[in-house]
Amino acid sequence: MTMTKRTSGPLLLVLTLMLSVALPVAANGDEDQAAALSAKLSNYTTFQASFTQYLADSRGEKVQETHGDLKARRPGYFYWRTDPPMEQVIVSNGTEVTVYDPDLLQATVYPMDQQLSATPALLLSGEIDDLAESFRISHEQVNSNSERFTLEPRQPDSMFLQLRLLFVDGVLDEMRLFDAMEQLSVLMFDDVVLNEDIADDRFTIDLDDSVDVIREQGRP
Repeated sequence: MTMTKRTSGPLLLVLTLMLSVALPVAANGDEDQAAALSAKLSNYTTFQASFTQYLADSRGEKVQETHGDLKARRPGYFYWRTDPPMEQVIVSNGTEVTVYDPDLLQATVYPMDQQLSATPALLLSGEIDDLAESFRISHEQVNSNSERFTLEPRQPDSMFLQLRLLFVDGVLDEMRLFDAMEQLSVLMFDDVVLNEDIADDRFTIDLDDSVDVIREQGRP
């Protein structure tokens, strides 16, 4: 399976979106796990890292690997860039999401849609007070310095089936996302920097006049 530049992995796409939907009330067990995860993530006012992302098919075979860097700042600010030859930039300024493909000289701008499914962007750049309303959550202590949280969206039409977050020494180290097509996207973080100030202009894109800008009314 070959992924195109504009759909370079489900985790890339869902990381650009936000959660703001009303969902069923959670069970107490979910609330306890959500409180533990929220407490850990609430310490992240900003998150910066380089990353390696790979996509595996239903047989577990790696079909694509990309590298890049990301920045996130609460509330609602997000920057994602992948290196050539799969170069792409995705930016959220809190009200709009811009997806820019330099090789195509094309940028698509989407509004923050309040009907979007639960997405991992919430965890790094959104509000996390009501995680239990959005996800079924379980927790596993992997070893003395590592722990894993597994999140399953309550909304049936979510863009993913399951998200696993691995923390090492209290810092988010890896995301594993399983989608409805039985594909696995893995995002591994390096050089993580927490809670350093990030200026507003890092969440904007200066587009040349030669870039074709398309404005859409729904999700990417």
